[in-house]
Amino acid sequence: MDKLVITGKTPLKGEVTISGAKNAAVAILPAALLIDGICTIENLPNISDVKISCEILEALGAKINWISNNAITIDTRTISSTTAPLDLTRKFRASYYLIGALLGRFKSVEVGMPGGCKLGARPIDQHIKGFEALGATVDVLQGKISAYANNLVGNSIYLDVVSVGATINVMLASVLAKGTTVIENVAKEPHIVDVANFLNTMGADIRGAGTDVIKINGVDKLEGNTTYSVVPDQIEAGTFMLAAIASRGDLVIKNCITKHLDCISAKIIEIGGHVSELGGDSLRVWCNERPGKATIKTLPYPRLPYRFTISVWSCSFNG
Repeated sequence: MDKLVITGKTPLKGEVTISGAKNAAVAILPAALLIDGICTIENLPNISDVKISCEILEALGAKINWISNNAITIDTRTISSTTAPLDLTRKFRASYYLIGALLGRFKSVEVGMPGGCKLGARPIDQHIKGFEALGATVDVLQGKISAYANNLVGNSIYLDVVSVGATINVMLASVLAKGTTVIENVAKEPHIVDVANFLNTMGADIRGAGTDVIKINGVDKLEGNTTYSVVPDQIEAGTFMLAAIASRGDLVIKNCITKHLDCISAKIIEIGGHVSELGGDSLRVWCNERPGKATIKTLPYPRLPYRFTISVWSCSFNG
């Protein structure tokens, strides 16, 4: 798709059901490689990144069965390769989670540079720092990342910058490592908590996800045989909330975790919109007049994510 053409001055009204979080799904699918068994994953968003992730898992030897458009079973007892197809891993950024998962379970992995990015533009140095602290050797050559280890041993790791990707990737590599790993200065986003919850459901021992410090006590094996539902997408929910305000509409947003949307709700109220919790997992968002102005400063979760800055700006000046 080259462009979107939007014809305005039509208030958005009605109900919308939020999909599973993309950022959680693209990490949970590689995380399934740590399981020596079968798991069922529900509430997957029906998007290309999820489908490519499943193609990669199948190329590695996993057996995937689509139960519906948003649910699959994965059998990772049949993994036969730790070299991911380079043409597929280069298609999207989150393919780097394959490194932590395959390194964690099989102690060896080779993938293409995620998303075709170069290290200078989209650095993964904190990922590498974490893998090396656990005892791995990592090489980045000719558009490929290779990592291997005789054994992975828990360690104390301080991330120099708060990184969602590095937090999840080091967590994946630590789950089956010997001993205890403590990762400090970690990101706190809901999808990090969701990945930790998924792994704990499968038998991992991860504590502190959602705080500044994550502690992982290594276990011998993850056996799965459990069903897990991906957390609702806070970015999608927040975007619909702001679209309702920008159009002076009235939306009921279902399948959301209202706590994850507190920073968005606060800005909506500040510019003259209205947010009402309907109980359970639903919100009503509406606006009857031109929104006012707001000062916007983006910071890591739980504060306002940078993805919403344009939407809030549009509400303030184009309502």
